[in-house]
Amino acid sequence: MNWDKVRKIYPNQWVLIEALKAHSDSGKRLLDQLSVLNSFSDSLSAMRSYKHIHKNSPQRELYVIHTQKESLNIEERVWAGIRGTR
Repeated sequence: MNWDKVRKIYPNQWVLIEALKAHSDSGKRLLDQLSVLNSFSDSLSAMRSYKHIHKNSPQRELYVIHTQKESLNIEERVWAGIRGTR
């Protein structure tokens, strides 16, 4: 499924989506194919669901986005990380 179709099926809702096929270009994450895992009327419920799934399957590429957005503009972030001393 693509973003335009998601917006038509789930108007004015928060959706938890999973990227099934995606690639990176110029610091942006482009979702070629996605799946809607669930829809929500509020962002808090959507984020709770995200946290639950992410905790059990951190390798999955998940996003919470409102369908009011006309296009997906997902910027990639590079996490340097901080290591504690022993």
